[in-house]
Amino acid sequence: MTQLKCFYIALLFLGIGMQQSYSQTYQFRTSGFSVLEKNENGKWGKWSDLQLANLAVSLDTNKNRIVVYSRNIQLYQILVYQPESESDSDLVYSFTCKDNDGLDCTVSIITRKKQENRKQLYITYSDHVIVYNIFSM
Repeated sequence: MTQLKCFYIALLFLGIGMQQSYSQTYQFRTSGFSVLEKNENGKWGKWSDLQLANLAVSLDTNKNRIVVYSRNIQLYQILVYQPESESDSDLVYSFTCKDNDGLDCTVSIITRKKQENRKQLYITYSDHVIVYNIFSM
């Protein structure tokens, strides 16, 4: 009976460990960010100067969310996983989201293939765009 108990306990821990290993959480760090805004005429202005920023970013597909751990935490609830797109220069994963204020936006993770696979996180609203340079942890 004791051997059978040990077997079930080992099986339980193995199952829990396997579940953790299949978790779809991706961790990134930012190195800088820039902002692009529309002007009064509705035309896009110029990108702001790159500001240094060392922030954690999490993409959790189990919880359907992306979190940027800035001073004010930016939470993006994923509503739609858009199809992956690829060109000669970019690999793009995009998500239709709602932010913590209920505003619609698109969050994209772009790998720049011709720039040594540099990664960027774009958060696109109707009137502004935030871009973070990111790297995998």
